[in-house]
Amino acid sequence: MPKILDFPVYFEADETGGYVAVCPALPGCYSQGADLAEAEANVRECIELCLDEMEARGEELPEPRSRLVGHVVIAR
Repeated sequence: MPKILDFPVYFEADETGGYVAVCPALPGCYSQGADLAEAEANVRECIELCLDEMEARGEELPEPRSRLVGHVVIAR
C-alpha cells in the first residue's frame, strides 16, 4: 500500500496574471499556472519530480508538517 503524503502548498496571485504555487517542505519546489487548477496540477507534478529525485539519490522523504498561515496587519 502506498504511503500518503499531504504537503502544504501556498498559492499566490501573480501580478502578471495566473498563480504561483510553492511547496515549502521541498526547497525549490514551485510552479505556476494560468488559474488555480493549473497551478495545482503543475505543483503536484513538481512535487512528484522532487520526490522521485530524492528517492533516486537514496534520500529520506520529508514528513509533511502542519503549518499555520496568519496575517500581520501594519498601519502606516
